[in-house]
Amino acid sequence: LQTRMQSLQPDPKAQYRSVYEALKKMVLTEGLWRPLRGINVTMLGAGPAHAMYFACYEKMKKSLSDIFQQGGNSHLANGIAGSVATLLHDAVMNPAEVVKQRLQMFNSPYTSVLGCVRAVQRTEGFGAFYRSYTTQLTMNVPFQAIHFITYELLQEHLNPHREYNPRSHIVAGAVAGAVAAAATTPLDVCKTLLNTQENTALSSLNIRGHLSGMANAFSTVYQLGGLPGFFKGVQARVIYQMPSTAIAWSVYEFFKYFLTKHTLEKRT
Repeated sequence: LQTRMQSLQPDPKAQYRSVYEALKKMVLTEGLWRPLRGINVTMLGAGPAHAMYFACYEKMKKSLSDIFQQGGNSHLANGIAGSVATLLHDAVMNPAEVVKQRLQMFNSPYTSVLGCVRAVQRTEGFGAFYRSYTTQLTMNVPFQAIHFITYELLQEHLNPHREYNPRSHIVAGAVAGAVAAAATTPLDVCKTLLNTQENTALSSLNIRGHLSGMANAFSTVYQLGGLPGFFKGVQARVIYQMPSTAIAWSVYEFFKYFLTKHTLEKRT
């Protein structure tokens, strides 16, 4: 839904006024499973990406907190750790994101993940999978900095003793995701344009070849949609990020608690 609603020059059959209308229209005209298109490539990339992401975050958070605020919780350390972890996460997820979004576009010419990978590699080269990497980082570094700082700040109030508390992890994760998602929507719109290379939008401005670079993406979005164009799909993005970050944090905190507890029990 988010990918479709961020389209700058959507097909008349894919013009949506709300998330609900988009979902209803997509299911009725394209089938029940269409909204889940691209889930397989997302799952393939998410495992290794998040493993590196959280491992890097925990290690850097501990090391930097000892430097900035000995024995305490430093928001600066949390923000820096989240930003650095993003570099590793996006290196894995960017190609997966390119394939996923191309599969999700209305009337996508691609029928499978492998077919999409081969077609993009053949027509645009390997660089196409990282064309939006700098934009992705420009978006995700502030996104993760806001996300982690907000999460840790809420944890201080909701769970001051830092115990395993599922409710606090879910609430803090959802709010942190919503705040970070809303703040970084303009960059996400530019990333979607670079990933999908939306033909109708580029043709309307007589852009030949492939659009590359964050500055070009910003200029194109502004020319086609003005300032409101940078917030296309913000509702879908926030609705998507809230449960996404809530689930990610609650599952992560559970396994962190479970594995730590199991290790301590084995030692004793």
